[in-house]
Amino acid sequence: MDVEIIFKIAAIGILTAIIGQILKQTGREDISTIATLAGLIIVLVMVLNLIGDLFVTLKTIFNF
Repeated sequence: MDVEIIFKIAAIGILTAIIGQILKQTGREDISTIATLAGLIIVLVMVLNLIGDLFVTLKTIFNF
């Protein structure tokens, strides 16, 4: 696992927070919620791919 993935997740979190705050200040709370959920889904997909890679690696190590 590279440190790069941690930076990507942090960058998505920061961008989502900034976009959410800007949208809330302009009175678009509904779109702000959707943008926050989109950021969360993107990060969850990234993490699920990493977990899938972990299981594949464990499978090859233990010859299952």
